[in-house]
Amino acid sequence: MASSTLICETQPWKDLKAHLDDIKNTHLRNLMSDTDRCKSMMLEFDNLFLDYSRQCATTDTIDKLLKLAEAARLKEKITSMFNGERINSTENRPVLHVALRASRDAVIQSDGTNVVPEVWKVLDKIRDFSERVRTGAWVGATGKALTNVIAVGIGGSFLGPLFVHTALQTDAEAIESAAGRNLRFLANVDPIDVARNITGLSPETTLVVVVSKTFTTAETMLNARTLREWISSSLGPEAVAKHMVAVSTNLTLVEKFGIDPENAFAFWDWVGGRYSVCSAVGVLPLSLQYGFPVVEKFLKGASSIDQHFSSAPFEKNIPVLLGLLSVWNVSFLGYPARAILPYSQALEKFAPHIQQVSMESNGKGVSIEGVPLPFEAGEIDFGEPGTNGQHSFYQLIHQGRVIPCDFIGVVKSQQPVYLKGEVVNNHDELMSNFFAQPDALAYGKTAEQLLNENVAQHLISHKTFSGNRPSLSLLLPSLSAYNVGQLLAIYEHRVAVEGFIWGINSFDQWGVELGKSLASQVRKQLHASRKKKEPVEGFNFSTTTMLTKYLEASKDVPADPSTHLPNM
Repeated sequence: MASSTLICETQPWKDLKAHLDDIKNTHLRNLMSDTDRCKSMMLEFDNLFLDYSRQCATTDTIDKLLKLAEAARLKEKITSMFNGERINSTENRPVLHVALRASRDAVIQSDGTNVVPEVWKVLDKIRDFSERVRTGAWVGATGKALTNVIAVGIGGSFLGPLFVHTALQTDAEAIESAAGRNLRFLANVDPIDVARNITGLSPETTLVVVVSKTFTTAETMLNARTLREWISSSLGPEAVAKHMVAVSTNLTLVEKFGIDPENAFAFWDWVGGRYSVCSAVGVLPLSLQYGFPVVEKFLKGASSIDQHFSSAPFEKNIPVLLGLLSVWNVSFLGYPARAILPYSQALEKFAPHIQQVSMESNGKGVSIEGVPLPFEAGEIDFGEPGTNGQHSFYQLIHQGRVIPCDFIGVVKSQQPVYLKGEVVNNHDELMSNFFAQPDALAYGKTAEQLLNENVAQHLISHKTFSGNRPSLSLLLPSLSAYNVGQLLAIYEHRVAVEGFIWGINSFDQWGVELGKSLASQVRKQLHASRKKKEPVEGFNFSTTTMLTKYLEASKDVPADPSTHLPNM
């Protein structure tokens, strides 16, 4: 599959570059007046509705982008991923998060072995364990039911599961299944996060799920040791076996930590952290909270998009079209950012998760062969639920920098409210903004319109909106567990499409490692300075100065502190 040819050297890329002037000279006001064009840019699948007619693109643009996909061998790369080929070449690994939500009878190969039975072996183990905990068949050291769960992880072991948990918290079926239960996530090594997570909880009724593939992640393991001390200081060291379980591949370290290896839930090297929410990383804590049947619906939703992505023609393929449009916006129109704007408070943790999925995957400067890219790749993702974001950063989006927007709406609210005497119900008010904002961005407002409205002359320039700001709208039928799974998979595959087109490796993250290694050096210095009173050495003047000031200002911290948990 390797090729030394950069995608920017192909004819379809050059054709798109030549096509730019046509687009820059065409305003969305004009494009939106073409009904046939708008119809061609609408797509429906499994009650999901995508409208990308407000992108700065013509039908000719889409045709050229589809030719670019051919030049990038997109279909071949997608097939290679689903076939378990080692497309993560820098780590020599397959990329098979699709296997995590495949049906029990599916066949997905890795090194000649169908991995699906192994996936379902873990899922069945999770189903059994979570039901034992939820029914009280598994109890804590003092015989009390474990109704509280703290999931300890960081990055992909945290953001994805937190997004799904937050999305399901207000779903009627999930609420019923979670009655009397409490799920929290501990990620930050900051002791404040520990304090927040254990406040109001008793070790007697708490189960801790430690999520670390290698069981060596510094932040996760420090937090795990902190909670181990919280449990053992209250209930005795032997209680750890009843109150802590692990999601890891390193059974030796799991056992050394004090967790029974039988209570460890596996995942695999072909599962990247940011793509791991459908593995035991997310499924175990979510099943403990909501029950496995609810979580299985989430997996089925993701699987429905996997099948659509792998089989639908590109011109009707939601993740493919979204990925191609992102490439168009970033590498051709020169827009470096993307706003993810879900009009549902339940999706408040969606943008933070996609920030990692997208920016850790595609924040690369070289091709998969190691050649520096002579074009812009990757994008800056951020977002906030509407209408909150409208009163925050939409000002910049309307009259400042051009930032393509993803508007995500939901037809049926999880928690509808109807007030007597109101013109519209609460959800209709929310969705009024969902429908209005894309048009406001596309059309803007001209000086001529303002003059006709008798706006004072000195305010005309302040109230003018240039418009021609691209967006797309994705409308979900509801926000059930199934739909949440679909939304996740759409964005996972969109990111993969971008990387496949740009010719980068979306599945490694070497940039994360440098900061970790430097932090290790600082950690050793802090220990040496506190315990042995050694001066700060081996750093540049700036870091040496700051470290010295920090040590001086915090010298009351003992070198070998006795165990002290945060104040609750």
